[in-house]
Formats: sequence, structure tokens, C-alpha cells
Amino acid sequence: MDGTPNYCFASDNTSGMCPEVMQAFVEVNRGRVPSYGDDVCTAEATNAFRALFETACDVYFVFTGTAANSLSLASLCQSYHSVIVHEYAHVETDECGAPEFFSNGTKLLLASGANGKMDPHVLEQIVLKRRDIHFPKPRVVSLSCPTELGTVYTPTEVSALGEVAKRHGLRVHMDGARFANAVASLGVSPAELTWKAGVDVLAFGGTKLGSPVGEAVVFFDPALGEEFAYRCKQAGQLASKMRFLAAPWKTLLGQNLWLEIAARANGFARLLRLGMEQFPELRLLHPTEANAVFVEMPEHVHQHLNARGWRYYSFIGGGSRFMCSWSTTNEDVEALLSDIRVALS
Repeated sequence: MDGTPNYCFASDNTSGMCPEVMQAFVEVNRGRVPSYGDDVCTAEATNAFRALFETACDVYFVFTGTAANSLSLASLCQSYHSVIVHEYAHVETDECGAPEFFSNGTKLLLASGANGKMDPHVLEQIVLKRRDIHFPKPRVVSLSCPTELGTVYTPTEVSALGEVAKRHGLRVHMDGARFANAVASLGVSPAELTWKAGVDVLAFGGTKLGSPVGEAVVFFDPALGEEFAYRCKQAGQLASKMRFLAAPWKTLLGQNLWLEIAARANGFARLLRLGMEQFPELRLLHPTEANAVFVEMPEHVHQHLNARGWRYYSFIGGGSRFMCSWSTTNEDVEALLSDIRVALS
């Protein structure tokens, strides 16, 4: 093996564009159209989100997930506020302080909970711990769905956290870098997992779905995003050729491709987990509820896989993470399991 992306389970970011998204770029590249989002394609993509979520939400397209999370959180906070997140949340562990930077210093308060999910009782304890003016006032709860450990909040679990948040005057933000995988796993509607469960704003990931760039920020209460366009411009996230950020979404949502892609990746993760369960020397960590498998392996297995060209992360929460994507194949899974078998023989 040569370490090419075919042998890479490090991230679903390693996959290229899915063919349908590639074609969407070809189509939207024709002719001359208005700039900065005043084009038909962007309007059609926005309307596709409104149809998907069954509500008159406002939608903004940005380049990266870090921008989507950081700018949406900043729009919900003042600098003297705080955001409550799980201790393993992506905004805490992997965004280089961007949420704090773009909010002018809003503090992140860390909550605990099994398998990467925030516990409602812990959330309430954090909210009530300090009420004085010397402590940053809790203002937002941020949930990752799926979590960084590959688990998925159910609508009931989101509602339980949302109830605590609303009771104390907090807004609810959802980091949905792999939101499609969560919906595919649960078999619920996007509305049931978001605004119907109390979510105010969602960062919906597109790059994990086969787009080369572009995430969507969805405000279910348009008043909360009233001046969000200004934040995007100031942060360098207002695309002059916005149609190229919008076109993948028009295709992904319009053809229901987003759900098919996510279900495919989830399916390969389940297949990989079933294969790994055959080896008693491996210890599977965390439920496989989306498109990631976490496993603890003997050191000599790591050495063998690395020598054979396999790429994956040793990750937060312990163990190693194997991530499946739209381009994962049966052959990829079988080849990986075969090399694990050889390493253990």
C-alpha cells in the first residue's frame, strides 16, 4: 500500500468531491451572475434548506466549519458571556480558540457526560454554580451532533438539554459538522432534531458530504441572525462568487443526496465495527452510531497498519478513530480487516 486516500480512514475530509457535486460546479460555472449571494442558485439553495427544515429559517454560507461554529456562537453572545460545551466538543478541542476570538473573549465552560454527550443535570449545575457579576454569564449551550466520540443525540436528549437551557434563558447552538450522519442514523426529520427540540442555530457541515468547501449556518429564529452577514464579511467569510458555495447544497438537498451519502458512510462504519468485533484482541470504544469507529489495538497492530500505509487518528477519548466517508468501499473495509487479521496472526 502507498498511503493514498483509498487507504485513509483518518477523516471523511480526505475524500474528494462526490460526482454530483462536481457536476453542480460545472453547471453553475456557466455565464455571468450577480455577486455576493444575489444570484438564483444561492436563493434556490436557501429555499431548499427551508423546505428541508419545514420552517422559514435564514441560511448563510461560509467556507469552513470553524467559521460556521465560531461566528454563529459569537452572534449569540457578548464578550462577558460564556458558552457551555462538552469537554470533548470540537469547539473546545480543535478550533484553536476561534470561538473565543470571534466573540471577543466569550469563555467556554466545560461539561461532562458519557460518550461525548452532555448531561442535563451537569448543565444545570454549571448554570447555577455562579450567578454573580464576577463570573462570565452563561448564555449559550453548544451541542455536537454527532459528538466527537461518534455518538448521536436523540431528539429527546436534545429536548432535555434545550429545556434546561430555555428555563435559564440560554440559547442552543448545534455543531452539525456531520449532522447528516446523525439524521441518517436516527431516521428522524431534520426539524425533529433541531428547532422542534429547542435548537436556535445549526452549523450544517457540507465538506463531509462530498463538497470541497462550504458549510451552512441555519438560524431557526431569523432575528438571531439579523446582522450575521456583517460578521461574515468582517471575518472574510462573505464569498464574492457565492454561487460556488451554494451550488453543492442545491444539489445535495434537492436530490436528497445528503441523506444517501450519510447513510452510506454510516453503513460502512457499522460493517467495519462488525469486522473488528471478530478479533478478541481489539477493544471497541463508544457506540458506533454515525460514521466513526473507535477501537483500542495492541501496539504491534498499529505498527503493522502504519507500515502497510493505513492512516487513522489516535484520538481524544482514547483509542484510535476510523472514519468512513461517501467514497469508502467494501474493498477498503475488507483490506483493512485483512491487514488487522495478518497483524494478529
